[in-house]
Amino acid sequence: MSEENITRITLHELLEKRARGEKSLTDWARVNALTDEDIERAMRDDPDWQDFIDIDWSKAVMVIPQKKKAISIRLDEDIIDFFQQTGKGYQTRINAVLRHFISEQKRSKG
Repeated sequence: MSEENITRITLHELLEKRARGEKSLTDWARVNALTDEDIERAMRDDPDWQDFIDIDWSKAVMVIPQKKKAISIRLDEDIIDFFQQTGKGYQTRINAVLRHFISEQKRSKG
């Protein structure tokens, strides 16, 4: 999909459109008619899904963010570099790794 076909609006703008009674431009009848095979074929053709298409999502866990507590922590430079290279949100990913570690520790002791 090219950038020229993508429309971005804020939540506030969306709520304003709905309040004015504007309808969605999405062809929901076409979307609802798609079969699982159609969706999987579209995903395989989409370059944004190449790294994710064959992941086993059956063990995925929904994580509801908890309140964060600001601290100062010293980590090895290569650890920080690794996570920063993954882009924006690297601190959240460090938190997720630590949370997974805690989960595994609790599971192995339980």
